[in-house]
Amino acid sequence: MSDSSRVPAAEPRKRVDYGTGREALLDAAVRVVARGGLRKLTYRAVAQEAGVTHGLVVHHFGSRDALIEAALTHAVRTSASTSELEPGTGNVADFAAGLSDMVTREPDMQLFQYELMLESRRRPELLPQIRALYNEYFEAAERELSRILPEGATPALNRLVFAALEGLVLHQLVLGEPEVTEAALKELRSLLTRKREEGA
Repeated sequence: MSDSSRVPAAEPRKRVDYGTGREALLDAAVRVVARGGLRKLTYRAVAQEAGVTHGLVVHHFGSRDALIEAALTHAVRTSASTSELEPGTGNVADFAAGLSDMVTREPDMQLFQYELMLESRRRPELLPQIRALYNEYFEAAERELSRILPEGATPALNRLVFAALEGLVLHQLVLGEPEVTEAALKELRSLLTRKREEGA
């Protein structure tokens, strides 16, 4: 005979290792925003996503605004290291070679960044960090384009190439179709090859 008065045991919380706890919470915040937008970012949502107590999130960040700013700083730091913009070879075939795979592998980080970009229109205090994020991207693209093109890349060309890459990322996030991204990247590399040959 079953005892209907027994309360089922609560699921145990995941353990967040010391030293990586804050970063695990920031990763959880990125996932929450990627899934539900910034309006869904709460201490409780982040705690549930990370498998920790609500109090731990409060302890690390103190306010929702501090959590948002820390997550954005985290995005700036990790995006530069995971970016496919600067392989460093100067070989046209390597330029943005892993872009579609990166979108497939890490969609949450990309979605988070777009959410925060839009939010910065409503909250100008986020704009300096958004600019810092984009400056990282612009500078990485400019360095690699300068390796590829003998005459270097003008700011306008750099912005044009980056805008094409960003559009491909956004379209793949929304529509899928990594093969379309790859076909467009192949065409972009072909254009860069022709430009390099003209410059030489």
